[in-house]
Amino acid sequence: MTTMWAGVRERVLALRAAPGARRVFGAFFKGHGHGFELSPPLTGAEVAEIETALGTSLPGEYRGFLMEVGAGGAGPDYGLFPPALPPEENRAALAGRLRRPFRPDHAQRALDEYDEREPSRDAYPDEEGYRRAFGAWDDEFDELDEALVAGTLCVSDRGCGYHTLLVVTGPERGTVWEDVRAVGMGVVPLGDGDGGRMTFAEWYLEWLSHAERRAAEKPQGAAGEEPESAAGAGEGDAATP
Repeated sequence: MTTMWAGVRERVLALRAAPGARRVFGAFFKGHGHGFELSPPLTGAEVAEIETALGTSLPGEYRGFLMEVGAGGAGPDYGLFPPALPPEENRAALAGRLRRPFRPDHAQRALDEYDEREPSRDAYPDEEGYRRAFGAWDDEFDELDEALVAGTLCVSDRGCGYHTLLVVTGPERGTVWEDVRAVGMGVVPLGDGDGGRMTFAEWYLEWLSHAERRAAEKPQGAAGEEPESAAGAGEGDAATP
């Protein structure tokens, strides 16, 4: 059966021997990186076990990737996380978060309203009253911030505190978003270039095509190899929000 993932594993692994492999961002950065390695694919039973533990089904494109390409490894930025089974004691909480529909606009409005409610010292006659009010307000943040990523799986590390999210629940199911909360920008959708959302397969295959072009370039420098610190400095490589 021919699928969108046919031949993809072979294409990724072939990049290990490409002349400019070290030019691809995230592959060999400072002795680390994914090195264009892929974990073995999962069986249908193994994917079903993960879905049971997570309490939700995985989007079809991602499910197919796990079974035909690999269970993590080489991919955009610093590569894909493996879909590990969560510890037994954390499964109920994680499943509850994943079952909640991904509604970033609603969650962001709640955070904006939260910021506007920050207690002012001038509104309280004594320091103790202000500290109690501020503490109660501050305690709300973690839950509101976590609501921004409800219904998503974190699938990739972009570096600098940024991550890539795959939506598993809600109308945006199957699309990928940037988690840039580290710089106060919330979550941002990745676009397909035509004004639409980018799906998991589009995101991964676009990276692969770019990586193949980049890795085909001849290495630079007298030693025949570009320094790792300079790898990935070209167009489309930097992990910026």
